Amino acid sequence: MSVDTLPRWRLVLGRYAQDGLGAGLSGRQLRMERALDFLYSREYRGRGLREEGTGEGGTLDPTRITLPDWLSEVRELFPRETVEVLEKHALDRYGLTELVTDPEVLRKLEPNMDLVPVLLGFRGQLKGRVLDEARRVIRHVVEEIKRRIERDVRDAFAGKVDRFRRSRLKIAQNLDWRGTIRRNLKNWDPERRKLLVENVRFFSRREHRLPWTVVLCVDQSGSMTRSVIHSAVMAGILAGLPTLKLKLVVFDTSVVDLSGFVDDPVEVLMSVQLGGGTDIGKALAYCESLLDEPTRSVVVLVSDFCEGAAPRRLIAACRRLAEARVRLLGLAALDEEAYPSYDRAMAERLAAAGMEIAALTPRQLAQWLAKTIL
Repeated sequence: MSVDTLPRWRLVLGRYAQDGLGAGLSGRQLRMERALDFLYSREYRGRGLREEGTGEGGTLDPTRITLPDWLSEVRELFPRETVEVLEKHALDRYGLTELVTDPEVLRKLEPNMDLVPVLLGFRGQLKGRVLDEARRVIRHVVEEIKRRIERDVRDAFAGKVDRFRRSRLKIAQNLDWRGTIRRNLKNWDPERRKLLVENVRFFSRREHRLPWTVVLCVDQSGSMTRSVIHSAVMAGILAGLPTLKLKLVVFDTSVVDLSGFVDDPVEVLMSVQLGGGTDIGKALAYCESLLDEPTRSVVVLVSDFCEGAAPRRLIAACRRLAEARVRLLGLAALDEEAYPSYDRAMAERLAAAGMEIAALTPRQLAQWLAKTIL
C-alpha cells in the first residue's frame, strides 16, 4: 500500500483503524479525521459501541468538538463540494437540526440548493435571528439561480430578428454576416487572401407588445421542491417584463394566489407550504377565473400530476381551458436539470384534453413562451 493511499484509508475507516493501519497522519489529516469522526461516529450508535468520553469518571480525551466548531473545521479542511455533502448528511442522515435552528450555526453553513428545502421545512420554527439567517441563505441561492438564467430568459423575449431593417445597435447575436461580407467584397486582398472588414452590418429586432397573461400554477407538494424554487425565481424574472401580466398560484389541497409577491422570490418561498395533499383540479379551476382574455393567455401547470382528488374535475377544467383557446403547458419538472418523476397516466389524459406536457429548464420554458406569444 502506497504512502499516499494509507492516510486515505485511515480517513475512510476512522479512528478504529488506527491499530491496523498505524497512526501516521499529519496534523491536518488528524483534524480531518476528527471532523469526519464527529459526524460519522453516529453510525456506531445503536450497535452496542459506547462513545469515548461518555462513561463514568474523567478521561484524557481531547475536548469534544461542538457543532459550530465542526462547521468551521470542515469549511477550512475540505473542498466546497465535500462540505455540502457533509452538511447534507448531517441534516438528512443524522438529524442535526441545530444546523438550521441555531443562528450561529446557520450563519456558517454554505448556501446551496439542498439547504433551501430544509429551511423551508423548518420555517414555522424559525424566529428572530435564525429567521433572518434563513432568509439570507435562501436569498443567496435565489440570486445565484437568477444570475444563471435571467439573461437567457430576457433574451428570449427581446423580439424576433427583422432581416429587412438594419440597426446601429451592435450586438453579436444580431450580426448580419452575409450582408457584412457583401458590403466589404471591394476590400478583398488577393495577395494576402484576406477580407478587410470596414463596415459591419447588424439586423434590427422587432419590438412586440405582448398583451398576454401568463399564469404559473405550481404544485407545492414535497416532491416538487426544486421546481417550486425555480418557479419562484422564474416568476420574478417574467414579472419584470413590462409587456407580460404575470400571475403566480401555488396549491396543495388549498389554492394560494401569490401574484402580489412575485417581485420578491424569497417572500414567495417563505409563503409556500411544502408537502400535504394535492388538488390540481381545484387549482386549475382557480386559474381559469383569472383569465380575462383566454385567447391571449397561457397557463403553465408545474406538477407531478399525482392528483389526490377525483380526476374528473381536473380533466374537465383542462378541456374548458383548451376549448377557450388558452395555451396550456404542463411541466413535470422546472429546474436546471429537468429530470421528472410524475404520473404518466394522468399526464397522458391531460395531453389528450389539450395540454402540452414536458419537463423543461427555465431557459427552455422562456423559449417556449416566447415562441407561443411573440
